[in-house]
Amino acid sequence: MPSMAADLPLISSWLDSKRTPFGFGFSLHISPMKLSFNHKKLNGLVTRAVLQVGSVANEKLKGLKKIQGLGFDVVKEAELVENGFLGMRKTKLVCTIGPSSCSYQELEKLALGGMNVARLNMCHNSRNWHQDVIRKIKKLNQEKGFCVSVMIDTEGSQIHVVDHGAPSSVKAEDGSIWFFTTERFEGSRPFTVQASYEGFNEGITEGDELVVDGGMATFEVIERIGNDLRCKCTDPGLLLPRAKLSLWRNGKLVDKHHELPTLSAKDWSDIEFGTSEGIDFIAVSFVNDAAVIEHLKDYLLAKNKSVKVLAKIECLESLKNLEEIVEASDGIMVARGDLGVEIPLEQVPALQEEIVDLCRRLNKPVIVASQLLESMIEYPTPTRAEVADVSEAVRQSADALMLSGESAMGSFGLKAISVLRIASTRMELWSREVNRVQKFLPPLGVSLPDRIAEQICNCAGQMANKLEVDAIFVYTRHGEMASLLSRNRPNPPIFAFTNEDSTRMALNLQWGVVPIAFDLSDDMDANVSRTTDLMKAKGMVKAGDAILVVSDVIPTYAVYQSLKVIVIE
Repeated sequence: MPSMAADLPLISSWLDSKRTPFGFGFSLHISPMKLSFNHKKLNGLVTRAVLQVGSVANEKLKGLKKIQGLGFDVVKEAELVENGFLGMRKTKLVCTIGPSSCSYQELEKLALGGMNVARLNMCHNSRNWHQDVIRKIKKLNQEKGFCVSVMIDTEGSQIHVVDHGAPSSVKAEDGSIWFFTTERFEGSRPFTVQASYEGFNEGITEGDELVVDGGMATFEVIERIGNDLRCKCTDPGLLLPRAKLSLWRNGKLVDKHHELPTLSAKDWSDIEFGTSEGIDFIAVSFVNDAAVIEHLKDYLLAKNKSVKVLAKIECLESLKNLEEIVEASDGIMVARGDLGVEIPLEQVPALQEEIVDLCRRLNKPVIVASQLLESMIEYPTPTRAEVADVSEAVRQSADALMLSGESAMGSFGLKAISVLRIASTRMELWSREVNRVQKFLPPLGVSLPDRIAEQICNCAGQMANKLEVDAIFVYTRHGEMASLLSRNRPNPPIFAFTNEDSTRMALNLQWGVVPIAFDLSDDMDANVSRTTDLMKAKGMVKAGDAILVVSDVIPTYAVYQSLKVIVIE
């Protein structure tokens, strides 16, 4: 095992440079010491008030009923007891909820299967339907002990199918003639599709292509009639309700998104509805620049709503302004389906990795979405290529993977989430073993030298791996240090104890973080003692476990950021 001795000069030098008070109500002092973790012989160090090493006494659990309990997700609790610390899945799972998964029973099955975030696409279903699903999820959390966050996905001002006269999908046959119109009508008309945007055919000429859902079906424009288009099917396929439409000319996209506002009047109404129902995330569609994200966050702040805002990267304009969008957002969704319509297919994999790396550098959670297990909409077993795609996203250390149609309307949603869970857990274990054999440590996040919390968490990530501790406990009110620890992708899981429900739900999207509701006090020693006692009583920790403890709890008199190692006795 690598020794910490080699790192002492570097850490001591940095601490010495910061020996004067930070303005946070504390200063630093460092002294080396020897530390023994049962059979493990480690060199450690002590930093008073910021870095301390000690142990938790093995006291009998007296008056346990009087101690505030832990709000621990029942699935994670079972996973920890069964598989141990290093067997816990780090990658988070997002499931889109739809007709196949909206019942209380199906939602419970998805939660038991590992769903961390339930996504509601506001393109589909009624307001009452969405309200019913949100309340079912909250009821599951409250009554069954789950910790599932809720995300709404705005419709955006996209061009899409309003209706094609069928309750589900309809097949477009090769050579069939279809009429795409902005006229509103009730019922159904043969070979007629209502489009959502009245100016969708402006500038479109004969010979252009109309592509449905990124290639599910393709039509050639043979005539423009007023505001409508008469088209011939050249690539047969399925037209789904609310399918997205794009227009192409000579192999290039005719970009119309810049003509439309990012957030429509319907989107603002959906946002108002979602925040009133207590959602946790808003994913904004077709983000062109950072301004719309900043505007929405200001709006939510004025309303005193603790809702995180994610930007969906799915159009050319978002790629042009990628870094500023990531910086402004609370997280990113890589919507590969729509993105693959606007850029050449072969560019999508490289862009995915670039976006994941950028999000990690800027400490923003990132979801890899769209078509991960597309074949499982119809079949109970995925293709091996799909499993490889999932594993590659995990290897890149994406925070979360997302199911779309697989869980929303497929017949095998529960099997699909099982595939994600098994594949991601296996890849995480494999990557960690490869890193161990090659003595490779994942690179730390880049920090500015005056950002104390970042420096502490970078050191903590390095220590956790080198000391081979079993788990990291972080005590946090707003989640900042838990997020910074997650960015470093340490080997042990991160247990984040917080008394803020909004913080707990937001951390549900962070790689490797297990958010736990706990009544924090300003007495850090009491917090550590109570949580370790309670987890030991539940069989989740045992004698000999080494725990790295980090805190950004703020007492009334000062900001207190701490880092220490404890051994359960």
